[in-house]
Amino acid sequence: MPAEALRTDPLADPVFAERYRAMRARDARFDGQFITGVHSTGIYCRPSCPAVSPKAQNVSFYLTAAAAHEAGLRACKRCLPDAVPGSPEWDLRDDLAARAMRLIADGVVEREGVPGLAAHLGYTTRHLTRVLTAELGAGPLALARAHRAQTARALLTSTSMPAADVAFASGFGSIRQFNDTIREVYERSPLELRAAARLGERRERAGDGVVRLRLPARAPFDASGVFGWLAARAVDGVESAGPEHYARTLRLPAGPAVVAFSPSNDVRSPAIEVEARLTTLADLPPLVARVRRLFDLDADAVAIDEMLAADPALAASVAATPGIRVPGALDPHELVFRALIGQQISVKAARTALTRLAADLGEPLTISGEPGGDAPAVGDVAGRERRADRLVRLFPTAAAIAARGGEVLRGPAARIRTIVDVAERLASGELVVSADRDRGELARELVLIPGIGPWTAGYVAMRVTRAPDVLLTSDLALRAGAGRLGLPATAPALDELGARWAPWRSYASMHLWRAAAAEI
Repeated sequence: MPAEALRTDPLADPVFAERYRAMRARDARFDGQFITGVHSTGIYCRPSCPAVSPKAQNVSFYLTAAAAHEAGLRACKRCLPDAVPGSPEWDLRDDLAARAMRLIADGVVEREGVPGLAAHLGYTTRHLTRVLTAELGAGPLALARAHRAQTARALLTSTSMPAADVAFASGFGSIRQFNDTIREVYERSPLELRAAARLGERRERAGDGVVRLRLPARAPFDASGVFGWLAARAVDGVESAGPEHYARTLRLPAGPAVVAFSPSNDVRSPAIEVEARLTTLADLPPLVARVRRLFDLDADAVAIDEMLAADPALAASVAATPGIRVPGALDPHELVFRALIGQQISVKAARTALTRLAADLGEPLTISGEPGGDAPAVGDVAGRERRADRLVRLFPTAAAIAARGGEVLRGPAARIRTIVDVAERLASGELVVSADRDRGELARELVLIPGIGPWTAGYVAMRVTRAPDVLLTSDLALRAGAGRLGLPATAPALDELGARWAPWRSYASMHLWRAAAAEI
């Protein structure tokens, strides 16, 4: 398309035209996937904003709020474009920009600066800035600043935390920087933003040391499926879970935490209610990022369901479970050990082995000098007792398993050697498993370790790096589910057939596992 034609008629660009149609239709499915910048008013909106649709000549579309800020736009006061699920792009893509966005959401820039972000990704700061500016419209500092502003808005509108605490919990280095950014982005002071939200009963206090947040999910959202998955695998003493709750201990960058989750009761606006007692409020942004990955809150459920439902063999399962999710991982190292211990044994047997390992090598939980199990209200989101046991310990570190795993682990000697070997590699930094890793590179590194095969590598990619297109056809339960749905139950045949589910084979896997569980 000639550049002159695009300047005179932006609708000549098919991508622009598609987004403009979604904006004109006020289609909420696209909220968070792109941002509408309206240059005639100087604001940016979510696609579903109820305001009168602007002329195409006055509109630019952005992938990030930071790009809109860089263009001199401020957030719409009517539609609150930041109060939506995040873009599914950063989980779907595995390029440098997507991996950088995952690290920025995890708070790496606040902890280590842009040089630290670049080091994690293996590039120079200059190259990283050039790529992010070209692809996302803003450099790493601007992207981190926008993320801090969005975190601050969520805290201001959903908690009664003092503004100073909100500032530092969001990652700002000073009160002045916090005030200036909020005014610039939202054209209101922090207190004015809080007052305008009309919080009412949804506003939660944090004076008891517990922070409470509501994290929106992209609809439809099969929350019960994720809670059921976590409950079936809960490790006693570390986790407590049921049909509509999940609580656990967790290590965050600054120290241990106790966190608890429950689903929102609003079907039209699905969300996860979060309670957390943290060592420091600086751990809130990385916690939020990890929770979004754990519950797969940003998945484009409509696109996934439409694709999978086109296969007659999956159509009934998709209709019965709209918005199925692939559970992520709050702790990547822990997930690796869960995968290694869970190989070729039942979920129940793996849970027993992991509970024994945690009891032998897990550290007692302490937050700010106090037993974390005494944290008030954590794990009791709905105001009722949920635990027969206490959350008393943290899952063992890789260093602890490397040092004593050979003494306490049971089972085949070859498997124990693999687990200890991986623990040593993780503890030394020789092996890095994290959400920002290149998926192909991580899988290649894993399968080179004696005792690790494609199943473990694929499972880690699916749950840690959020790879959306993994089909673990070597998994016996998955093949059993395929047979129950009338699909081939042999690995080669299922591999061949599963190609038509790309790029959503991880979600197809969840449907097959669900079918296998229903058979039992």
